[in-house]
Amino acid sequence: MAIETDVADLKVEAFDEGLVLTPLGPWTAQTGDGLETRIDRLDLSGVSGRRVAIDMGEIERLDTVGALLLERLRGAAEAAGASSDFFDARPQHERLMTALREHGKEPPVALKKPIWPVAFVEGIGRSVCEIGDDVSRGLGFLGAVVAVSGRLALTPWRFRFTSTIHHLDRVGVGAVPIIALISFLVGAIVAQQSIFQLKNFGATLFVVDLLGILVLRELGVLLTAIMIAGRSGSAFTAEIGSMKMREEIDALKTMGLDSIEILALPRLVALVIALPMLSFIASMAALLGGGLVAWVYGDITPVTFLQRLKDALTLQTFMVGLIKAPFMAIVIGLIACTEGMKVEGSAESLGSRTTASVVKAIFVVIVLDGVFAMFFAGMGI
Repeated sequence: MAIETDVADLKVEAFDEGLVLTPLGPWTAQTGDGLETRIDRLDLSGVSGRRVAIDMGEIERLDTVGALLLERLRGAAEAAGASSDFFDARPQHERLMTALREHGKEPPVALKKPIWPVAFVEGIGRSVCEIGDDVSRGLGFLGAVVAVSGRLALTPWRFRFTSTIHHLDRVGVGAVPIIALISFLVGAIVAQQSIFQLKNFGATLFVVDLLGILVLRELGVLLTAIMIAGRSGSAFTAEIGSMKMREEIDALKTMGLDSIEILALPRLVALVIALPMLSFIASMAALLGGGLVAWVYGDITPVTFLQRLKDALTLQTFMVGLIKAPFMAIVIGLIACTEGMKVEGSAESLGSRTTASVVKAIFVVIVLDGVFAMFFAGMGI
């Protein structure tokens, strides 16, 4: 083990290609005056066209003053016509030297803004690359979730039931009032507009068929998924992003805990359980709103409405809508957690990632609904 001293020096050794300069001891502010004199008296007259290697392996301590003296030493060698470089530096010394070299550099000159067609094409290219990165990151996150789920299947006592119940209460029970209210109003509006159009053809009664099939197959689950993406998805992103900013996720990793198991999986499980239930509640609320409007505006009594609804719907119609819910829940949870993990150390980053989480989740949910619609149409369902 090397014993640190307070004596600093500079050893000079010749070799075939030039000189090896070896700084010794502490190169700090306390020893700076003597080292400055030593560097000024160094004879480099015969190194022109040769190499000067500065071996930093023997430096015991280094601060900013010492780093400046090392840069001065290299500058003296280059002024004498030699090529110079540092080697064998400790990581902390190398970081200090790099920071010193970067300090004071003028910022890069801003390029002239391209004309709008070029900028438009460039923007499209950047967007495509970002989409590819998002897909790759999302698939990687999904793979991590599957791996954690498989591990927990073998050790179920490690699953965080308390956390899952907590998130299920927030995502499910807490969302019932707003989802029921909005679905009720949307069902009423759809029924009212349909009645006014179908009345021209004397087919007012068919509003029941239209409303029932539309709500159970598409509208109920789609409205619910969009509202959950805005309500719970944004909350998940903000929570995980705040933990990322406060370095709590790094602390979990330091303690040997898996952030996917602790943070992501309970939220995903809660979403998968809650979204089908909320979709069912939303569908019932929309049918209730549509039935009320049909009674008031279309003179369709509740008994007639229920009988017509019974004739128009099948269990298959109900299940088509309900099957979509778990897949939409997984998509919302994956996007929310992934965007939360991408948050950096600023409030601006947190806000932009939360916004991106909601926008991406809603977009992907709508695309997924369209894919399911084409799939079921192809299956003849």
